[in-house]
Amino acid sequence: MFLPIHAAGIYHADGSASVSLADFAISSYTPSLSALLNRSQRQQQTAAFKLLAVIQPSAPGANPLPGTNDELKALQKYVPASSIHILRGPDATTATVLSGMEECSWIHLACHGVQDESDPMKSGLLLQDGQLHLSAIIQKHIPCAEFAFLSACQTAKGDGKRPEEAIHLAAGMLVAGYKGVMGTMWSIRDNDAPFVADKVYAQLLKDGQPSGVHPAVALHGAIQELRKRNGSNFSSWVPFIYMGA
Repeated sequence: MFLPIHAAGIYHADGSASVSLADFAISSYTPSLSALLNRSQRQQQTAAFKLLAVIQPSAPGANPLPGTNDELKALQKYVPASSIHILRGPDATTATVLSGMEECSWIHLACHGVQDESDPMKSGLLLQDGQLHLSAIIQKHIPCAEFAFLSACQTAKGDGKRPEEAIHLAAGMLVAGYKGVMGTMWSIRDNDAPFVADKVYAQLLKDGQPSGVHPAVALHGAIQELRKRNGSNFSSWVPFIYMGA
């Protein structure tokens, strides 16, 4: 997962596109064909919609992410209080997040993400008490898992030493049972994340419940809006991708 094929196009020297694949197609990635087959063969339980919001604006030892607070505000615009479980700051630990994943069908992770290229299984999300490693995520099987939004850096960046293997956090969420995952191929700007989250959830939710809009469609629309806002800033919109069926 190194080539951003969804951004293929004809570009000018300043980085602006005269034509891009994103103008004509809605893209969706998969770590492997077997991942799609395995997920289609699983028996998943239906559960009432509930979203786990993990907000970590200041993980110990990491740069602050004030934009994560804006992401929470965006979520609260569309998700009623009865349908959202918030783990913020000191409450967002590896144990509480893993426990919350078992109780909620959707998850939004707004925090730092780290890719360990020497040992991808040690890639993780920075929480209050340390990293939630990929190795811990893939050991989970969450029957009611539906959708995950990994609003963190490098959540869909693969292993440079084994480019044939898609080993990253987004793929791990698929293994854990989520039908669809939004992730990032490299670092994103803190002020872009709330904008994309707001536009995505405005489409995914209606009257506080899933609208039926496919996540890939919702992300495509959000990215088109981001492209208009940032003009020729190629690096701002390309990292965001959707994985799943």
